[in-house]
Amino acid sequence: MNLVYAALALLLAIVFALVAITRGGAWLIERRNPPIGAFIDIDGARTHYVHVPRPANPDLPAIVFIHGASANLKDQMLPLRPLLEGRAEMLFFDRPGHGWSGRGHDNDDPAAQAKTLAKLMEKLGIGQAIIVGHSFGGATTAAFANDYPERTLGLVFLSAATHPWPGGDTSWYYRLTTIPLIGPLFSETLVYPVGSLQMKSSTECVFAPNKVPNDYLAAASIPLVLRPAPFRANATDVEGLYRYVLKAQPRYREINAPTVVISGDHDTVVYEEIHSVGLAQDIPGAELVWVKNLGHKPDWIAPDLAVAAIEKVSGKALDLQAMARAVEARIAGDRFGEGRCVDNPAPTDNRKGP
Repeated sequence: MNLVYAALALLLAIVFALVAITRGGAWLIERRNPPIGAFIDIDGARTHYVHVPRPANPDLPAIVFIHGASANLKDQMLPLRPLLEGRAEMLFFDRPGHGWSGRGHDNDDPAAQAKTLAKLMEKLGIGQAIIVGHSFGGATTAAFANDYPERTLGLVFLSAATHPWPGGDTSWYYRLTTIPLIGPLFSETLVYPVGSLQMKSSTECVFAPNKVPNDYLAAASIPLVLRPAPFRANATDVEGLYRYVLKAQPRYREINAPTVVISGDHDTVVYEEIHSVGLAQDIPGAELVWVKNLGHKPDWIAPDLAVAAIEKVSGKALDLQAMARAVEARIAGDRFGEGRCVDNPAPTDNRKGP
């Protein structure tokens, strides 16, 4: 019996030690990555955003950016804002529960998050905009276009996650995090220490076969996702995406906004053959820009192409296919993560999720 008590005491001591490490780590992450924008309440959710006001003589309409899983508003703002500064009004925001935004209520799927975005735009006086979505943000982008067509001037999808994939499987740690009781305990004890050790290698595979930009993790404040509450929100998003897109995908054919879909053929995060090709097939008139040897991060690896896509959906005459060939020439020799970061082909029976 004494051995049982001793084992329980040891287990509790380990749990409390991991909780203390996690709380301390979260405090340190927040100290190193403070909010950079403003806050506004959207139906009880404290929403963090950066609003770049309309310049005096814009040559583009307003542009709204929706980041992907495990990220925050800086992930798109850092590579794309400098190329668009002085040309358009811009809005970058932390999706509910991510970065510095609170989760609020009923914000657990892309349609609900699109509704939060629509209300944020309304509060900021942005009537219509081009919507740019990366990865998971692609599902929110499509939801916005379906639910608010009168406010959607154009769509740009970057390595989007928007369609059902075989089996609907996600990474084990997302599934574990969404289990009642076990998930909160996991996020409060192991996510920070283990995630800190794995983040660098995981990020290399997100960018593979392309190189991770210098200081990307720190500059884009990616460690914010390792805090317990944002990690749970992220896991809920990703774990619920398959069920959501099963219902949402049939509605994509109703979208009538000018659309460009940019995808690399070496994406190790999503099945590009399912999501990007599916979008190009489902959305009438959508243009698919397929870039050889590009991974999951066109916003960072090919920001010039992303901006050109924004320009094209705004009505400018541009040859995106020629620009894609120029990007291919620039990254043709990239082999980062080779042998470790696997780009599995999509199964043929259905449409690799996050």
